[in-house]
Amino acid sequence: MPILGNYVVRTVLGYTGLVVLVLLALGALFLFISQQDDIGTGGYTATQAMMFVALNLPSYLFQLLPVGALIGALLGLGNLARGSELVVMRASGVTTVRMCAWLGVAGIVLALVMVALGEVVAPPLEKYARQLKVFSKYSEFSFAGKRGTWVRDGDTVISIEQQSADASYGGVQVFRFDGERRLQYVGRAESANVDDGNRWLLQGYAETRFANGGTEATRSDTKELRSTLSADFLGLAVVEPETMGLRDLHSYIGHLQRNDLDSAAFESAFWARIARIAAMVLVVMLALPFALGPMRSSGQGARTIIGILIGAGFVLVSQTLENSGQLFGLPPLVVGWGPTAILAALTFVLLARTR
Repeated sequence: MPILGNYVVRTVLGYTGLVVLVLLALGALFLFISQQDDIGTGGYTATQAMMFVALNLPSYLFQLLPVGALIGALLGLGNLARGSELVVMRASGVTTVRMCAWLGVAGIVLALVMVALGEVVAPPLEKYARQLKVFSKYSEFSFAGKRGTWVRDGDTVISIEQQSADASYGGVQVFRFDGERRLQYVGRAESANVDDGNRWLLQGYAETRFANGGTEATRSDTKELRSTLSADFLGLAVVEPETMGLRDLHSYIGHLQRNDLDSAAFESAFWARIARIAAMVLVVMLALPFALGPMRSSGQGARTIIGILIGAGFVLVSQTLENSGQLFGLPPLVVGWGPTAILAALTFVLLARTR
């Protein structure tokens, strides 16, 4: 890459880094404020709240990076335009296409950072943060197992294979022990729901009791189980599409399809994550028409507002489609790629009008 190209890439990346730091600081502040109601519950202290915030910062960075990249590119190219550096580059024969190629390199670098955050860094840290918070608030519970969920509440051990919603579970097994740790009975339910009072309603329940050297099997359509385990605690293992990496999403989609289950929400999240990464290149290029157009002499405040408005619009359209896609029966590809396609069309139209 030529010297001018390196200079443009470094400028965009530098300003993007500064903007992201500011956005992360604001996000950390708001997240810490939201933890105030939980501080003091159980063993959850202010120090643990700050650790919870720190562990969630990579996830925040993953979400904020497209907006930060757009604002950073607007500020960086805006400074170059105000100093007439872009004018000199254009006068020396640098075309709009070549500038777009340089900006594309910066976008690819940011996209790689986004991939590393979304696939390697953010998911395990966010999961650990949730465990840290819930274990601190509910220190009397225990949690184990890499696949599914195992929880212990006194003499009762509950195993959960699937979780389809915050308080809806599938493949639930109940193991009850006496005071001498002898197994009293084993129960299995096809599904279960937990209400606000921590009452479990087991559906399709079958139970085997061990007594007097023999066994006794019973079945019932429903059975109520009292427990101190809350949906908040069990939410540790809830499968949330937005917190899963691409490999996990792909694997889980395959599992759902093999079992003839609805995978639309996870397919939409899969394509949306890929589209969001691809959009990193577009948002950086989108700053060029503003730097070469009528806003080249505008101040930093105007560019920041433009970046925030475009970024907020992109996020709003993305979330609206993701939340309403299933309601209107939209294909996952449309839900995932729709906002990025609109952003691409806007970028190419503005670049085509740039002289």
